[in-house]
Amino acid sequence: RSHALAAGLFALLLGAAAVLSAWWFGGKHEATREYTVVTTKNVTGLSLQGQVRYRGIRVGKVEAITLDPDDLHNILIRITVSKSVPVTHGTTAKIGYQGVTGIAHILLEDTGDDPQPLPGGDGPESRIVMQASLIDQLSDGGSETLAAAREFLVNANKLLDGENRRHFAGVLVNLEATTANANAAVSQLRQLLAQTPASLRLLNATLARAEQAAGKATPLLIEARELVVRLQTVSDRVDHLLGDSSSGGIAALAPRLNQLGSELSANSRQLNRVLRLLEEAPQSLVFGPPKRAPGPGEAGYSAPPAVQGAP
Repeated sequence: RSHALAAGLFALLLGAAAVLSAWWFGGKHEATREYTVVTTKNVTGLSLQGQVRYRGIRVGKVEAITLDPDDLHNILIRITVSKSVPVTHGTTAKIGYQGVTGIAHILLEDTGDDPQPLPGGDGPESRIVMQASLIDQLSDGGSETLAAAREFLVNANKLLDGENRRHFAGVLVNLEATTANANAAVSQLRQLLAQTPASLRLLNATLARAEQAAGKATPLLIEARELVVRLQTVSDRVDHLLGDSSSGGIAALAPRLNQLGSELSANSRQLNRVLRLLEEAPQSLVFGPPKRAPGPGEAGYSAPPAVQGAP
């Protein structure tokens, strides 16, 4: 009888040890909560006992994968998650894939939109809606992307046919010639601008000597000095424009160079008129420019004498 009692006690202890071992190695020793992830997408690669990760950390596993009896379009994924994980109403789920093995896992992330804790359990209040994964997005948009790429290739082939390539070659040749001419013109303009400061300094010195000889600044000298200053200003602006690396090339330079060239040309013509007047009538430096002879119908006009023998 004592032997039977000992045998029974041993059997009870052995059974308790077996249950304890199964509980320990089955991972049930950690306090968990149950949630249901709902998705309408495929769950290829996801299996029972698959990992559940929260921001990359393993926090649980997949317990069951079934179809929703109320809506067969939905797939219900039952997961257990450690109670230490802050699952909230703002928590979302995605399917992630491990390397190139194709093994899938559930990835939980918190958007922070609603920090209220999400209760675990079997009811609909414990459901987490699964978001589309990167593979789902690529799969959904893949057909549209391929169609757009195919249309692009067809249009590219039409654009780059033999006739259009010949047209492009002609345009490039003309553009190269135009650019070469423009660069040559800019080079000549740079050379001219390099000579301008010395010429203007020499002219300023000449005007200063003329003013000293005249004993005062006459209107003609004042006009000449103002024109020299304006020429120097426009010359500096053109030189700065040509040296500006952010100007955008010859095409962008052309309108501004045209405007500054017009100002430079106008000032040069006025200065040339003043200098020609000083050359032809040096006395105008003191007495001012000679008065224009009155024309027919104006006061003081006298007709030229008639030539003898004229009919």
